[in-house]
Amino acid sequence: MNKKTILNIKECKNIKKLTMVTAYDACSARLVERAGIDMILVGDSLGMTMQGNADTNSVSLEDIIYHTKIVCKNAPNTFIVADMPFMSYEISVPQALENAGKIFRETGARAVKIEGGETILPQVKALINAGIPVMGHLGLTPQRSAMLGGFKAQAKTALGAQKLLEEALLLEEAGCFSLVLEAVPAKIAHVISKKLSIPTIGIGAGNGCDGQVLVFHDMLGLSDFKPRFVKKYAELGDLAVKAMQEYAKEVETGAFPAEEHTFAIADEEWDKFTKLQ
Repeated sequence: MNKKTILNIKECKNIKKLTMVTAYDACSARLVERAGIDMILVGDSLGMTMQGNADTNSVSLEDIIYHTKIVCKNAPNTFIVADMPFMSYEISVPQALENAGKIFRETGARAVKIEGGETILPQVKALINAGIPVMGHLGLTPQRSAMLGGFKAQAKTALGAQKLLEEALLLEEAGCFSLVLEAVPAKIAHVISKKLSIPTIGIGAGNGCDGQVLVFHDMLGLSDFKPRFVKKYAELGDLAVKAMQEYAKEVETGAFPAEEHTFAIADEEWDKFTKLQ
């Protein structure tokens, strides 16, 4: 499988629907790559899925770098995007350049994702001018959930939808190669997708987007977080619990380990050993 570039991703617009799944460790990265998914997002959702926090805001730059290094090593043929965590880019353009450069230089990721619209345009432009591809993120921006009143759908009014469209166009003009639209009415996301020349990646934004992204743990039933827009393609959590319950029962009854799970010693060595006792 040939590793995609940002040009390949952009060329998929109006030709092929793009697929993206989050991954945070060696196991998830290998599985996503084996499945042939187009892109991996090392998302700050790791704060909830891997660290057990209530939101994403506690994730540090070091956390993202650590997990992205692992994912890049174990999914070498997949296009990998790393989230820029909360307060790693908002303060200033120099801060954004330093931290994005650190991610790009140390991990092997081929792009970073930044949440926000008009207020972060200087950072987006600076990163792109420095040679760091940027994926935008509008709609429900989890890092700003406190300001949004929680994890709620956005752009549900005419004025809100128009503002979202304007910011999407600004991000495209600034040079973003793609744009995540999260928790946006399907009709609005469809209109935005048609007006942009770059691919939109939807999550809770309908099938009018140019691609979709889901969180690994959510789609496989490994998470208790159940947003409306997630479809569970498997219930691996239930299967894992059942498997461990069966294991515990077999250990308690002596059924495990069986002979095939043990190592043997040659008879002559056994005889020597017993004579030493």
